[in-house]
Amino acid sequence: MTVRALLPKYHDILEENGTAVYHTCKHIPVSFEKTQSTDDLWHIHEEALGLYNPQNTMPLPSLLDLKIELADRLFKECCFCERRCRVDRRKTQGICGVQESHIALEFLHYGEEPVLVPSHTVFFSGCTFHCVFCQNWDISQVPCGTIIAPTQLALTIQQRKNQGAKNVNWVGGDPTSHLLYILKVLKQLDSNIAQVWNSNMYCSEETMKLLRGVIDIYLTDFKYGNDACAKRLSSVENYVSVVKRNHMDAYQHGEVIIRHLVLPNHIECCSKPIIDHIAEHLPNAVVNIMSQYRPEYIAYEHKEISRPVLPEEVMQAREYAEHRGLHQI
Repeated sequence: MTVRALLPKYHDILEENGTAVYHTCKHIPVSFEKTQSTDDLWHIHEEALGLYNPQNTMPLPSLLDLKIELADRLFKECCFCERRCRVDRRKTQGICGVQESHIALEFLHYGEEPVLVPSHTVFFSGCTFHCVFCQNWDISQVPCGTIIAPTQLALTIQQRKNQGAKNVNWVGGDPTSHLLYILKVLKQLDSNIAQVWNSNMYCSEETMKLLRGVIDIYLTDFKYGNDACAKRLSSVENYVSVVKRNHMDAYQHGEVIIRHLVLPNHIECCSKPIIDHIAEHLPNAVVNIMSQYRPEYIAYEHKEISRPVLPEEVMQAREYAEHRGLHQI
């Protein structure tokens, strides 16, 4: 099956035959008050997700406005990721190292999957993971970057589209901690451009609900096949159940490209269980078995990943994925 057949809605946007879902979200009328309870707002939110009609004139408030209100409430008792540290981010940073959103880099990226390039990548600093082998550790583990007003970034996104960008690629670090800011940018943006959520997928259920009707492509990172490796190498709990849940949600509400970075000595414990899960539960996802691993950051402190991945390890993972019928790019 071709990538065009697996990602039809995304290609419709590129060909101007479809509408980016965030853009449709701005045309869905809702009625709510800021004084209403959060439970009431979630109920209104779930009802509104069934009301897509791109022919509506722009209402105020819209479903996107409601998403911003809900995200603002999460921001004040932060639970965007499954660490759920519940800090008030108006006052302090979370475990992710993020208080106010800082952008470390933004540019037209030509090194992503071919179907995505050129991709307008927006790299945030901070991350919900603490991977010992992080290749972007200088922005994921160290607060850095510039505060850019949502209105200004919306203008930049339009400029990048004029320069050939096929999509906006929200990444980091990880974009999860920055969801409120991202929604505020989309509120200011008026361009039919696909939205890509490039994430480790350790999002909370609340975050996944807010992404529905906003994200066109989930560019996911499926790292580990068991909780022990995730705990030891990324300092996260309950990895497998959370990430499997969120992949299923993404698969049901968007189009998915799954990345799996092959780690040295982790074929049996991680690569094969992940491939098996994708084959059984996410059969039409596009999959990229990646060979770029090299020991970075503090990886040398962990013997089994203290060397580059071997070509034969990558080949073993790719052949197993082919055997299980995965759609590889």
